[in-house]
Amino acid sequence: MGERRVASKPIDVHERSGVMAPALLRRFDATWHEPAAAIRDVVDAYWSVRWALTTDETVEQRVLEFPAVTVSVETGAVPAPFMITNVQRRAWSRTIGGRGFVFAVRLRPAGLAVVSDLDPTRLSAAQPINEETDQLLFDMLNSVSGPDSAADHALRADSVITEMLEKRPPTAEHLLANAAVDALSRGIGRKPGQSVAGMLGVSERAVQRALRSSLGMGPKAVARRVRLQAVLQRLSLPAADAARIAADLGYVDQAHMINDFRGVAGITPGAYLRELAALVRA
Repeated sequence: MGERRVASKPIDVHERSGVMAPALLRRFDATWHEPAAAIRDVVDAYWSVRWALTTDETVEQRVLEFPAVTVSVETGAVPAPFMITNVQRRAWSRTIGGRGFVFAVRLRPAGLAVVSDLDPTRLSAAQPINEETDQLLFDMLNSVSGPDSAADHALRADSVITEMLEKRPPTAEHLLANAAVDALSRGIGRKPGQSVAGMLGVSERAVQRALRSSLGMGPKAVARRVRLQAVLQRLSLPAADAARIAADLGYVDQAHMINDFRGVAGITPGAYLRELAALVRA
């Protein structure tokens, strides 16, 4: 386990992390950690956050998540030692206080079926994982947990997920879901033309079935969330222009982007830009 050096880097405020107040990332030790190449069909990314706030201080962190299921090991002022966060229809928030640490595994669409027996269509938005919830996933997270560094967590996750992958390789359907999400991500802003199914050489029904069985949502919902992540990231860049963003990302017009963003984020792009400016000045 000690032979591989984990590549880690801070989560930049202008990345597509899904964090709706990216300036707050500077207050935390927020870091990406690269998974081993052998498990990239299962794991999209590892990330960790460590914080230490004053006794009477709390931070409300809102997240517009990428279409992915995330499992995490958590210590300190946290909801539970082990958590799973499902793909959510709207942005979600979490109140951060005290001291804490989270090491998270953002799964690829094929990943949930490798590390657990859970049905993505039946998952709550966020819920603790214990032996009754899912023994397989509980054992995996228990193996990853420990009092040491996030890099050590990543190495243990590499090891245990590699073993699980050998015993429970992804199905062809779930690997198709991986390919479909990749294609949808590459196609943000693409003009109407060949569908994702056409690019992958499969039927529309096959893509629909693959995404529903792995993420609990269909291609349109996944594409919408991928594009909104891109909207969020571009709004956080200096001199962001909503009309230009709408055009670049393939919206019919700016009004459609505003309605889409407000429907999921609960705020208009203009109000969001004002929030970002206030945080930078604070």
